[in-house]
Amino acid sequence: MIALPRGPQRIVCLTEETTETLYLLGEQDRIVGISGFTVRPAQARREKPKVSAFTSAKIDRILELKPDLVFAFSDLQAEIAADLARRGVAVHILNHRSVQEVLEMIAMVGRIVGAQEKADALVARLTDRLNLAACSAAKGPKPKVYFEEWDSPMISAIRWVSELIEIAGGQDCFRELSACSLGKDRIIHDPKSVIDRAPDVIVGSWCGKKFRPEQVAQRPGWHEIPAVANAMLFEIKSPLILQPGPAALTDGLDGLCAIVQKWRRMQQAAA
Repeated sequence: MIALPRGPQRIVCLTEETTETLYLLGEQDRIVGISGFTVRPAQARREKPKVSAFTSAKIDRILELKPDLVFAFSDLQAEIAADLARRGVAVHILNHRSVQEVLEMIAMVGRIVGAQEKADALVARLTDRLNLAACSAAKGPKPKVYFEEWDSPMISAIRWVSELIEIAGGQDCFRELSACSLGKDRIIHDPKSVIDRAPDVIVGSWCGKKFRPEQVAQRPGWHEIPAVANAMLFEIKSPLILQPGPAALTDGLDGLCAIVQKWRRMQQAAA
């Protein structure tokens, strides 16, 4: 007799957002391996084997876990995916880079593991939260925001971050660069261009290291920037916003909203 499909039972997640999604869906028991960069949820880091970095992976270790599905992310993990596929492993490559695509990713993961109702409910909650934040943020002036993903070279916000800045009530100073998926295409080659765009707020999220606002403030000529002059420099830790998953739509968005509100309170006090 042929058994009915059960969906994947042994899943390896090569990036954090699919791990976080499966935990939020209550399907974490399916996960047998995760990325070493995973920090959300903390429980995953404690109880799941770490089998990959971001652009590299322990292929033999993954094979030992006998996964029936591996979730990978974008062209950045294409070589890992190809290596696993050649060895007979089923791989699903996700490529979500906008807020809408993050929601679609959550729904898709839910369908793949047979948890569509739970995934639809999670997507609905996240969508309501995004819409509520957007409605609330619309009631006030919009600060110009320079978001820095890396300092040397300077890299501006990726698409989902740029969209979250807008949802939170700000304006991304380099919105035209946000559609570029690769960091090398979002490099700001001339620091003077930031001075010229005069951001009201600077948000740093240096992937893998602490943001240093004092170093940013000391860049030549940056004392002219309103954000520097008014000490409106803030950090949002990279795991909260640079992973295109639930964290960015919750804690990452909350961080941006709080920053915009702080700037608005400063404006009101100065009026």
